[in-house]
Amino acid sequence: MSDKTPITVAYGDGIGPEIMEATLKIITAAGARIETEVIEVGEKVYLSGNSSGIAPESWDSLRKTKVFLKAPITTPQGSGYKSLNVTTRKMFGLYANVRPCVSYHPFIKTKHPVMDLIICRENEEDLYAGIEYRQTRQVTQALKLISYPGTEKIIRYAFEFASKNNRKKVTCFVKDNIMKITDGLFHKTFVEIGEEYPDLEKEVWIVDIGAAKLATTPEQFDVLVMENLYGDILSDVTAQMTGSVGLAGSANVGDEFAMFEAIHGSAPRRAGQNKANPSGLLLGAVMMLVHIGQPDVAAKVHNAWLKTLEEGVHTYDIFSEGVSKIAVGTREFADEVIARLGQKPAILKAVEYSSESHHKVDKVNTKSLSAVRKDLVGVDVFLDWTSGSPDDLGNILSKRKADNLELQQISNRGVKVYPHGSANIGTVDQWRCRYMNPDNGKIVTHGAIVEMLGKLREHGFDFVKTENLYNFDGEKGYSLDQG
Repeated sequence: MSDKTPITVAYGDGIGPEIMEATLKIITAAGARIETEVIEVGEKVYLSGNSSGIAPESWDSLRKTKVFLKAPITTPQGSGYKSLNVTTRKMFGLYANVRPCVSYHPFIKTKHPVMDLIICRENEEDLYAGIEYRQTRQVTQALKLISYPGTEKIIRYAFEFASKNNRKKVTCFVKDNIMKITDGLFHKTFVEIGEEYPDLEKEVWIVDIGAAKLATTPEQFDVLVMENLYGDILSDVTAQMTGSVGLAGSANVGDEFAMFEAIHGSAPRRAGQNKANPSGLLLGAVMMLVHIGQPDVAAKVHNAWLKTLEEGVHTYDIFSEGVSKIAVGTREFADEVIARLGQKPAILKAVEYSSESHHKVDKVNTKSLSAVRKDLVGVDVFLDWTSGSPDDLGNILSKRKADNLELQQISNRGVKVYPHGSANIGTVDQWRCRYMNPDNGKIVTHGAIVEMLGKLREHGFDFVKTENLYNFDGEKGYSLDQG
C-alpha cells in the first residue's frame, strides 16, 4: 500500500498554471508524500456551458481524495455563473476559512512590521448564502442567514485553533448594535463558548471600530473570528497590510474535506510571463501538508521560503530597492526555494509544525439546543404599491381585518411611516405592513394570515413577500422599526 496521500489539483486560469507548477515542484522536492489527481475547473468549464465551473466527474475526484489544492480561476463576467469557491465550500461543508496574515519585516516592505494574526471566517452562510430577490421596480433584497449551528462551529473552531497553536487571545467582530438578532446571535454564542476556554483572553469589537484598530494596530490581535462577509473583506485587507496580498494562503476546512488556495485572483494580464509570485499558493500548500499529516515537510518548505525572502530573492511584486537583492521570475523563485530546503531563516522566526498544529482541529460537535416555546404573534406583509402616500395606504389597509389580526403599522426601508410617520422620510415602492393581534400581541393563527392575504388580493394589492412574526419563550424574534 502506498504511503502517499492522494490530493486533487486544479491548475486554474491566468497565472494559475505557472504558480501551481512552481508550488508542486517545491513541495515534491521537499519530500511531500502525495499523489495528484488533476481536474479542470474555471473559465473553460464555465464557457462550455457549465454554470458552476466544475465538471460532474471532477466532483468524484474530490469526494475520493477529500483534499483540494486549487490555483486561482477566472469567472466569466455576466450573470448566470456561480462562484466555484462558494459552491465547493457548501458542497463539502467547508465551514472554516483560515487565513494567516504575517508581516516579514524588514524583508517585505510594510507599514506594520509587527503582525502575526489568524482570521477564522465563517464560510457557509451570512449574505454569502446568495439568496437574493428583486421584489419591486425599486427594491432588491439579499437574505442574511446566521444559524446557531453554523455560528457555533466556526466559533468553537477558532477557540480550538487558538488553544492548539499556542495563541493567547480570540477576538470577535460583529455589528450587533444594528443587527441585534443575527449578529446578536453570533456575539452571544461567542460569549457562551468562550467560557469553556478560561486560559484564553476574549474580546468583542463592533466591526467598524474593530476594523479601524486592525488596520492601524494589528499587533493587538491574535486570532479573530467573524461572519462570512466581514471575514472576507478584512482578511484581504489584512493580507495586503503584510506587504502583498500575493503572500497569503488560505485553508477552507470542514469535518471531512479541505481546500487550500492562494487568496488572490487569476491575474490574466500577467499570465504566461513568468512573473507571478507563487508564494500565496505555496503557503496554502504548506497548510495542506500539515492537514494531511506531513508537518515535517510543511516546516521544511516554509522555512526554506522564509530563508529565500530573507536573502532578498524576490519576485517583481515585492521587489524593493535597498532591500531586495535579486529579482526573479516564477520558475526561478521556485528553484531558489528548493536550493534552500533544509535551511532555516536567521532573522525571521523559523516555524515548527507538529501533528497538533495548524488547521488540524478535531471534528467540531455542536450542542443540542434546549426546546423553546414558539408562538406566532403576527405577520409582516410586503407590498409593491405606488398609488399614494403612507397615510393613503394606511387608511385603506386599516379597514381590512381578519380573525384576531389587524394593521399595527407600516414602514418603508425599516422606518415607520404610518401611523404618525415623519413627512421628511423618502419612500420607495416596497412597504412593510405589520399585522398583529390587537389584544396585546396574543397568538394568531396561520388561517388568519391566509385570510388577510386573501383580503389584500381581493383589493388588488401585490404582496411580494411575507414574514411571520414569532416570539420564542416570550422574547421577540423580529426587529422593530426605526421611529
